[in-house]
Amino acid sequence: MIAYNHYIKFIPQLKNDKKMEGSFCDIVTVQENSGFDLNEKLLYELTFFNNQGRDLMLRCDREFSRTQEGQLWAFEVKDVVTFFWQSGTLTLEYMRHDNFTEDLLKYWAIHVVLPTFFIIEGIYDFIHAGAVEIDEKPVLFIAKSFGGKSTMTDYFMKQGHTMISDDKVATFQKHGHFYAVPSFAYHRPYRNIEDLGFCVQNFAQIPRTMNAFYALNSVEGDHEVKIETLKGIEKFKSLRNAKEMNLFFHEKKQAEFLAQLMQKVSVFKVDVPWNLDRLDEVYEAIVCHHKSLQGLKK
Repeated sequence: MIAYNHYIKFIPQLKNDKKMEGSFCDIVTVQENSGFDLNEKLLYELTFFNNQGRDLMLRCDREFSRTQEGQLWAFEVKDVVTFFWQSGTLTLEYMRHDNFTEDLLKYWAIHVVLPTFFIIEGIYDFIHAGAVEIDEKPVLFIAKSFGGKSTMTDYFMKQGHTMISDDKVATFQKHGHFYAVPSFAYHRPYRNIEDLGFCVQNFAQIPRTMNAFYALNSVEGDHEVKIETLKGIEKFKSLRNAKEMNLFFHEKKQAEFLAQLMQKVSVFKVDVPWNLDRLDEVYEAIVCHHKSLQGLKK
């Protein structure tokens, strides 16, 4: 399958993997290896408790710091699977545990491990956001937990907008511009645990320059829909809260990323009435606002 602008090649091939056409910049191989002993090599670890009912562990063969070529990393999903790789390569290997299934392998590989891999390897940073295209320009929805990102993304998709991501948006900087990278062609508006969701056809094919963030702000159901520009500390806070997977040993790099992002991409706060019957008003307000931005840029 294609994810994060890479072709993800599972070896052995997954029985339920869907064939997808599209462009990609490189191939990441995810292959089984049952005979590699990690315990004596991995001396340092970080534990993340109760992520979707699973305990997760990131391990390394040296102190957590700037990544070096040949550095050995492992990501364990307790009782399910352990992934491991050496920095500087595009090959992840995995070992099965007692509760392993192909569906769980695919979910954890695509949804969590590959983003972690891309961050550690310095390929992408990630924003916790839903994202769609408006007139072929990426628009990202950010909010607090349960703040309506998935609902807004789903509504735009139902109006025919192309999906970029419904949860994690990979980003990179090139020639002074920040790009939004299509994640993977699965949509999960219902947020069942350990579930990629359903496959969608109207999915972005190529990275495009980020155009705007809309920070969703839930208000009372009878409140007016209002959009205003965020600046200064409020802009920084909204982007900082949306930063995905903040690994402490990449803290300096991530701070630089946010500082540069603030200079390049506008952030707008949208007051969203807590009333599903008024989603059409919010939709029209965002689309009209975005079109007005394009007029100003011409």
